[in-house]
Amino acid sequence: MIVTRFAPSPTGHLHLGHAFSALTAAAAADRFLLRIEDLDTGRCRPEFETAILEDLAWLGLRWEAPVRRQSQHMADYAAALDHLIGAGLVYRDFRTRREIAADSAAAPHAPAEVVRGGTAADEPERLARGDAFAWRLSLDRARDHLGARWDALWFEADGARVQADPARLGDAVLARKDFPASYHLASVHDDALQGVTLVVRGEDLREAAHLHVLLQALFDWPTPDYRHHRLLTGPDGKRLAKRDRAQTLRSLRERGVTPDDVRALLFPSS
Repeated sequence: MIVTRFAPSPTGHLHLGHAFSALTAAAAADRFLLRIEDLDTGRCRPEFETAILEDLAWLGLRWEAPVRRQSQHMADYAAALDHLIGAGLVYRDFRTRREIAADSAAAPHAPAEVVRGGTAADEPERLARGDAFAWRLSLDRARDHLGARWDALWFEADGARVQADPARLGDAVLARKDFPASYHLASVHDDALQGVTLVVRGEDLREAAHLHVLLQALFDWPTPDYRHHRLLTGPDGKRLAKRDRAQTLRSLRERGVTPDDVRALLFPSS
């Protein structure tokens, strides 16, 4: 049985790119789930969640109840983080973005987005001061923890068997001082909890699969298959974004566009 999910963040109205992703996931599924990834409480708004439900229903999509809202399950993510802390697999990184950029500039042969580090020597003092920090996954500790399993991290993506290479993402942020989970930790946790067997998402998240497969191994969670679809662009050639109101489903509906019109536009050969 193939179980897929569509997991939007309610930070704006859905656009055609979201419709393409949701319809692609639903078409591949025996069971289709909807998950609201509303961890960013500063940007997520209830009216956008309501609009998401209305737009998806207008497209003709149906999903299993109940809808999982991540903001209602912070304790789950905190428990997952505690597991990693207890296993010694994460460390506190007190560096600011500016400091990280300076460290990257000092190592010109390393990709700028790849961060590596370890426990700060002055950690007790910084904790006593109440300094902000990020919880980062230590790739070195993860490799030691998995041993021979590190070289056996394989997953299916877009019809090909791929060996995971978590090092390309560096020591990823999994949580912060006052926030129990990043997208990576919460998404992988929920995919395992909900029994997702096929993750359908955009090409922009292809690299994330390498980190997610590592997290699945560290928690002994199953690894789903992955499918990465193309990203839709606007007339200017730029990737569609929620701020582009002309391409939102709500705007199209107001202009008299029908769900069949949307499907014909997104899947012209079907």
